[in-house]
Amino acid sequence: MNRLLAQLEAERRRLNELGIESLEKGIPLAENEAVQAQSRTIDQLIVRLHEKNAGRGQH
Repeated sequence: MNRLLAQLEAERRRLNELGIESLEKGIPLAENEAVQAQSRTIDQLIVRLHEKNAGRGQH
């Protein structure tokens, strides 16, 4: 799980970088496909983390 958390943090940092770049260029975040794709990647990692945590509680 530590690897998953590390990956999530790295992806969050990347999202922050993309967001800052987008705003500096005057592109709304909702209209920036790279930002949206990165956000979906993070969503998927959060779901995986949640599923792993839920599985632990059932044992």
